[in-house]
Amino acid sequence: MKSMGGDDTLPEVEEAPLIIDVDFTEVEEEPDTPTLDAVDEISTARARRPMDLPHSKPSPAGRARVVTVTNQKGGVGKTTTVINIAAQLALRGHRVLVVDSDSQGNCATGLGVDKSRVRTTTRDLILAPETAVDSRHATAVDNLHIIVGDRSLIGLEQEMLRQLGRERRMKEALEPLLPHYDIVLIDTPPSLGLVTINALVASDGIIIPVQTEYFALEGLALLAGTVREVRSLLNGDLGVDGVLMTMHSQTLLNQQVAGELLESFPELVVKPAIRRNVRLAEAPSHGVPIHLHDPSSAGGKDYQEIATVLERRWGLA
Repeated sequence: MKSMGGDDTLPEVEEAPLIIDVDFTEVEEEPDTPTLDAVDEISTARARRPMDLPHSKPSPAGRARVVTVTNQKGGVGKTTTVINIAAQLALRGHRVLVVDSDSQGNCATGLGVDKSRVRTTTRDLILAPETAVDSRHATAVDNLHIIVGDRSLIGLEQEMLRQLGRERRMKEALEPLLPHYDIVLIDTPPSLGLVTINALVASDGIIIPVQTEYFALEGLALLAGTVREVRSLLNGDLGVDGVLMTMHSQTLLNQQVAGELLESFPELVVKPAIRRNVRLAEAPSHGVPIHLHDPSSAGGKDYQEIATVLERRWGLA
C-alpha cells in the first residue's frame, strides 16, 4: 500500500546510539562443567554497577521475625519460595504465618486453601487492621497459617491514596499477631507498588529470589535502590536476610551469573542454588508443598537445605 505522499518505501530505522555487548553465552552442560563452588575460576560476568545490599539486624525478642520475599522481576520463584520455606519450618515445629499480598493468590492454592470459601483477605488486613486476628486461615500443614491474597487486591492502591500513613497499614495490622508466631513470611507482587512498600515497611528483613540469568542482575540492581529508599524514608532497620539462586541449571550462563552473585554478596547468598525441577513445579497442582509431594526430589532437597540455613540465620534453630 502506498503512503499518501505516493512513496511506497519505509524510511530506514534509526541506529540506536548505544548497543550493549553482552558477554554471557548459553552453553549446555559438558561432562567437565565445573560445580558452583568452582565457578569463580571461569566466570566472565561483571557487575554492571555497584550494588549495596544492607545486612539485616536481629529481630526483637518475644515476637516473630517478619520477612518479605520480593523481587521486582516476575517469574523468579517468589511464591514457590514462600510456600516451601514456610512449610518446611512449620514441619520442624515453628509457628509460621504467610501473608499473601499478590492478587494472584497462588500461596493459598499451593497450601491447599480453597479461596472461594475465604471471607477475609489481605485486602481486609490492610484496610481494616482490626480484622487481623480473624483474617488467618489454617492450611494443609500443621503450625502454618495464611492470610489469603486474591483479586480483591487489584485497585487497592487507588483506595489507599487518600489515607494517612498508608505505607504503614500492614505493619500496624500485623503487630498484635507477632507475639504468637516465630516467623511471618510475606509474598509480594512483581512490582513496586503501595502494597509492596507496605510489606517492606512491616519487615525486619527481606529474602530476594534471583533467577541465575542475565536479566536477574539488572533486576537486583533496581531492588537494591528500592531497599535504600525504604531504609532512608520509612524503615531504617530494613535489611537483606539472604539472596536465593532459583531455577538453576548447569549451563555456563547460569554458572556465570551464580559466580557473579557469590562474588558480589558472599555473605548473603544462601546455598545451594535451587535447581529446575518438574516435581517442584507440579506440587501446587496437588495443593501441597514439595515436602509433602516429593521430599526426595531435587527441589525438595534444595529447599530443605535452604530452610536449614535460614533457620540458623533467623535464630530459630
